[in-house]
Amino acid sequence: MGQNATINANSFLVCGLGNLGQYCISVLKEFGVNVNAIEVTNIQRWEIPELPNLVDNLIIGDCRQPKILEQAGIIHCRAILIVTSDERVNIAAAFAARSLNPQIRLVIRSAQENLNELLSQNLGNFVAFEATELPAKSFALGALSSETRGLFTLENRLLRVFRAPVDVSQRWAIHSPIQDLNNAHRRVLAHARAGESLPKAFYQWEPNQPIERGDTVAYIEVSDRLPTPTVQSVTSRQQFFWATILSLRWQNLRHKLLQFWQDSSQTRRVALVGGLIMMSWFFCGTLLYKLQYPQLSFQDALNVSLVLSLGGYDNLFGQLQLPFAIPWWLHLFSISETVAGTVFVGILYAIMTERVLAAKFQFSRRRLPIPKAEHIVLVGLGRVGKLVAQLLQELKQPVVGINTKEIDSEILSTMPLIVGNIKNALNQVNLATAKSVIVVTDDEVTNLEIALTARASNPTANLVIRTFDPHFSENVARLLPYARVLGVYALAAEAFAAAAFGENVLNLFRLNGQTTLVTEYRIEANDTLNGKLIGEIAYGYGIVPILHAKAGQANSKLMPSDDIKLAVGDRLIVLATIEGLQRVERGAIAPPQVLVKVESALSAEATFEGAAVISRVSGCDMHTARTLMNQLPATLQYPLYKHQAHRLLSELSKAQVQARIA
Repeated sequence: MGQNATINANSFLVCGLGNLGQYCISVLKEFGVNVNAIEVTNIQRWEIPELPNLVDNLIIGDCRQPKILEQAGIIHCRAILIVTSDERVNIAAAFAARSLNPQIRLVIRSAQENLNELLSQNLGNFVAFEATELPAKSFALGALSSETRGLFTLENRLLRVFRAPVDVSQRWAIHSPIQDLNNAHRRVLAHARAGESLPKAFYQWEPNQPIERGDTVAYIEVSDRLPTPTVQSVTSRQQFFWATILSLRWQNLRHKLLQFWQDSSQTRRVALVGGLIMMSWFFCGTLLYKLQYPQLSFQDALNVSLVLSLGGYDNLFGQLQLPFAIPWWLHLFSISETVAGTVFVGILYAIMTERVLAAKFQFSRRRLPIPKAEHIVLVGLGRVGKLVAQLLQELKQPVVGINTKEIDSEILSTMPLIVGNIKNALNQVNLATAKSVIVVTDDEVTNLEIALTARASNPTANLVIRTFDPHFSENVARLLPYARVLGVYALAAEAFAAAAFGENVLNLFRLNGQTTLVTEYRIEANDTLNGKLIGEIAYGYGIVPILHAKAGQANSKLMPSDDIKLAVGDRLIVLATIEGLQRVERGAIAPPQVLVKVESALSAEATFEGAAVISRVSGCDMHTARTLMNQLPATLQYPLYKHQAHRLLSELSKAQVQARIA
């Protein structure tokens, strides 16, 4: 959240100074806060050379020990980031930290989803991430030759971030002012003329500048609503069942039976036919024995037929002499019924055995053939690789996997897979015609070697390489400027740091060479966002609001209007860089500097409507707006941000009021 006077906002504690921990400290120090650290042993090699000078207090010891935590000043810390490579240590340290400081925010590294949810419920003010999984979408999207740069869901709606050159197919954009691209389902993030690079900050574009062919535009857009599974109650299912039964008529019964037969598998058909035959034999046997021996009760006749159906012929006729007189034809029928029952039971056992074996051993499914061209080659199917593969399949991308070891046949069962030596496997995946190669094994040197091999075979393929060491990442990026070198810890550290300030980081993606965080705020009374218009927050802090929900209301609004004023309890989700989050945290909002001069109104109705527009867009009170409209021409002495001012001009024009930038 924004600054809170009731807690110490300037002290943080990081436990575990591996790659991730060092990156977290580096990001936290950008916020201008004090950072203490705990490491179990003396660090022989710092991944970030200047980091020793950034740590305010380094304690050597076990972060699970209360004495060590107290030495590190946990009592006065706002948050603790527990990011060692051992999840058991992280969880134990979280409990120790909570016992010493009930108010501290816990941010831990853990991949145990179920356990993390339970810990969140019991410890409170708790969030957990897995550093290697956070950047999975960045790897997947980095391999696409399309314009998609980000992909996530909010309120069951799919949102995509695009970075695309404007061409003939985008007629909705050419020659339009950039601000006109903003609507109820789209927000412009960045714009650059042909040949220029996109600016890293948001809103660095002129609202009235027309878009020309060849320009590059980055924007976020709401896609279709995702399907929501429906859950029927028992009552509704029963009603559906009886409605189906009652709807059966002689006219459609034959059609329904034929449809059921055609939709059934071969096994089901055999079982159905066998069952019908056995039921026929059973009832016929019952009827024949009852007619032949009237002294038998109906129950006894049923019992005799049942014994014969279950292969119990020897129980009735197993003696040397028959125990009772029986006609030859009924004797022959009894033998036939026993044989039919034995065959049916054998079929039933075979079907059950097949099902049990299939469930127990999960026989390997035959995978799809390897694509011939325009596919993505994914090397390494560890935890990150599997996530990347799932994301690519969700995006309907043809992908083939390479892994040194066999994986469970139920995992990614529809993806072509080559198992074995990676170098040999590269010769089998049509590498020369692939559109992208993603290398995400756990060995960054191996990743580099595979990337160079892929480059030699296919110079036009997109290359995405996973790295860990920051120096190695920099060297590889310089060596391979055409590749996307993504350091997992550098990407994840920004999410950990943002979470330490109480923000709920929902997702992250790479845009314009930097990490963009999808972050959720809950507005509090002393929050730096409280009482401000969404437009002021967007342009003053340089963040992009993409969802707003009023306090106490279940309904939310995607791409909310700039004119909404935030109140305590409201929920706001934004796109922000780490610099934007820093500005929100500090309350460092840029001052508005643009004045608007209102020159004339075409009618009294326009004067009235113009006052309402000025009050709504600028946030000034209605009295000020009406006084201005009654004294035209006049300048609104209420500074606005540039994009706010241009939007006000557009809205006033619709109300038949002439105005301009003063």
